[in-house]
Amino acid sequence: MARKSALINVMETAARKAARKLVRDFNEVEQLQVSRKGPADFVSNADLSAEKTLREELSRARPNFGFKLEEGGVVPAQDGSHYWVIDPLDGTTNFLHGLPHFAISIALMEGDSIIAGLILDPLKDELFWASRGEGAFVNDHRLRVSNRNRLADCVFATGIPFVGKPGHEQFLKEANEVMAVSAGIRRFGAASLDLAYVAAGRYDGYWERGLSEWDLAAGIIIVREAGGFVSQIDGGEKILEKGDVLATNSNINQQLSEVLRKARRKRD
Repeated sequence: MARKSALINVMETAARKAARKLVRDFNEVEQLQVSRKGPADFVSNADLSAEKTLREELSRARPNFGFKLEEGGVVPAQDGSHYWVIDPLDGTTNFLHGLPHFAISIALMEGDSIIAGLILDPLKDELFWASRGEGAFVNDHRLRVSNRNRLADCVFATGIPFVGKPGHEQFLKEANEVMAVSAGIRRFGAASLDLAYVAAGRYDGYWERGLSEWDLAAGIIIVREAGGFVSQIDGGEKILEKGDVLATNSNINQQLSEVLRKARRKRD
């Protein structure tokens, strides 16, 4: 059985407490009070409540750590170096439409390094987690990325720009190129779970732009600890800063990168 570190146990306790109310709210989604932040970008009572629970639980366990929160902004770390990076409800639009695919995502950063990550899918009771140098797991089972090495055998995940978001034309060119060489593309609407599924070998790769730290941080360490490769789409390392990501198994990284570069050349 996989042994969780003290930090992972702290993260799991907080996530499961927040998840209990999320699941109750999901079962009564039609009665949620919803405020509109922007086109296709919502914040619900459930979202805010989950973030409040996570912040309270993690602060109780590690009072000197700071926060980078989707709704609550940055709370400075008293120790100057450790930050919880939290998405309390990744897949808010799915949640509000009654689609059962969403997650809680928590990462811990020490300076610029991600040292632990956890993604909880409360409806499927799947807990993806990893600590730096210790491997990645789903519940008690070790995770490994897929071993496929032909694009024609691979299934890829992505995100699709919606109203008010840039990059529609670019995405269509990329999707066209990837569709022409792969077994298919999926768009499930929760970046953290897309990364977790790459780590689990369910997807062979994933790419997306326009993301935030809390969308990515936990998934990055889980993919890497599962033996995968994570970078910016152009190969750079400023993933959290720039908000674009390419995550794959190690066999097809260069092949998929070239397909996406081909789409960019056609756009230019």
